[in-house]
Amino acid sequence: MGASGITDPRADRATYREWIGLGIIALPCILYAMDLTVLNLAVPSLSADLKPTAAQLLWVVDIYGFLAAGTLLIMGALGDRIGRRKLLLIGSAAFGLLSLVAAFARSAEMLILARALLGIAGATMAPSTLSLISNMFRDNRQRTFAVSVWVASFSFGGAIGPVVGGLLLSHFWWGAVFLVPIPITVVLLVVGPVLLPEHKTPNAGRLDVLSAALSLAAVLPVIFGIKLVAEGGGLVLSASAVALGLVFGVLFVSRQMALPDPLLDLRLFKQSVVAAALAVNVLDFFVGFGILVLVAQYLQLVLGLNPLEAGLWSIPAGLGFIAGSLLTSVVLKLMRPAHALGFGLALGAGGLALMAYAAEMHSLILIVLGNVLFSIGSAPGIAIVADLVVSAAPKERSGAASALSETASEFGGALGIALLGSLATLLYRSALGTAMPTGASDDAMETALRGIGTASSLAPSLGEGNVLLSAARSAYTSAAAGSFLAAAGIMLLAAIVAVAMLRNLKTRG
Repeated sequence: MGASGITDPRADRATYREWIGLGIIALPCILYAMDLTVLNLAVPSLSADLKPTAAQLLWVVDIYGFLAAGTLLIMGALGDRIGRRKLLLIGSAAFGLLSLVAAFARSAEMLILARALLGIAGATMAPSTLSLISNMFRDNRQRTFAVSVWVASFSFGGAIGPVVGGLLLSHFWWGAVFLVPIPITVVLLVVGPVLLPEHKTPNAGRLDVLSAALSLAAVLPVIFGIKLVAEGGGLVLSASAVALGLVFGVLFVSRQMALPDPLLDLRLFKQSVVAAALAVNVLDFFVGFGILVLVAQYLQLVLGLNPLEAGLWSIPAGLGFIAGSLLTSVVLKLMRPAHALGFGLALGAGGLALMAYAAEMHSLILIVLGNVLFSIGSAPGIAIVADLVVSAAPKERSGAASALSETASEFGGALGIALLGSLATLLYRSALGTAMPTGASDDAMETALRGIGTASSLAPSLGEGNVLLSAARSAYTSAAAGSFLAAAGIMLLAAIVAVAMLRNLKTRG
């Protein structure tokens, strides 16, 4: 503070050390996103090798996100206590080791377990990175740009993941895609202790493991029940699973309201702006993650692209997301957050509607164009919401606040994979069930109904294989188009919520 009593604004501005540290922080974010996108390209080949059921395949894809979402809160609180840098490095080391396990899984059950543990390891990294940014960048505009870079690093990982994965799948077995994160992990473990600062809360409260267990117990049964319905499972078991999850959810909320130092501070939801922002974030990630598997499978199993070609055609969408993320701070200088969110989400909805039309027309160019429009439109919302939630929290609770934002993101993404995936499965089974070629054997019918991936693995020796595969592709085309339209509606809903609930929020100077 100077002689005039006015605080020097330059005191809060980041130095070159913080900007270099931001580059290091981007590494686990890239790793995190790559692990998701490379798996999408590997789904057809691992389906042919491990022969998972439709339920197992969905768990392979989304158990990672659900366990990450379920354990993010406790990992954010743990980082506040032991140090965010320490937690980041521990999680990164575990991530590398578990990637080796996933790469050499010999059964669907083993791969599901490895993916589940990878989700827990990933949960240690995600809140740590955002929390470190909130402490390293105290200037509002610098922090907004830093959060945009943080988001863009996920996008970059998602963009290069398909390309690297496609190259590996063109020469090696599907498990090779899980080896990609290991070099990044090694670099992070070497340079992280040197270049990243340590932050932790001096007088943090008690770590409540029971609350974390209750949150996980509330999520998994609900998703299991919903997926079981989509796959034609028993309604009694499905309803029981959902009811059990809701009971655990009520217990979780009740416990948080009673604890003096809760795992999830529900008082933040009393602020309408924060609640609306988190709702927008959930819907944004719901759609963004939900369409990843749909697009990857459509490109390969309907349009007939090989994994490398599918990866290369995924680059424009990744670059669009990077561009949208980095332009966030510029856009916020021109309009209020509500208008930036509303316009971007509406643009994303238009891109998804174009993808639905393109799917029916079997147009690769329009699919890519629609995906680019969606990526550009949805990107700013992620950075705006993350910055808003972290900025609203006291510095000593930054880990819990970043975990809350990350939980909304991860929960929305995992929910999108499960629910949009379940919707696509339901539409696919319905369409294929009414168009099943006559004379198809019971075994072939059962295989085809599991999913487009297993339908594509039917042996050419089956006399009905080509006819059945053609019917499966047609059914998946209708399923993908319907799912894209549903996603477009969800994006429009998010745009309405953003404009209506955040209209009075001004851009911070």
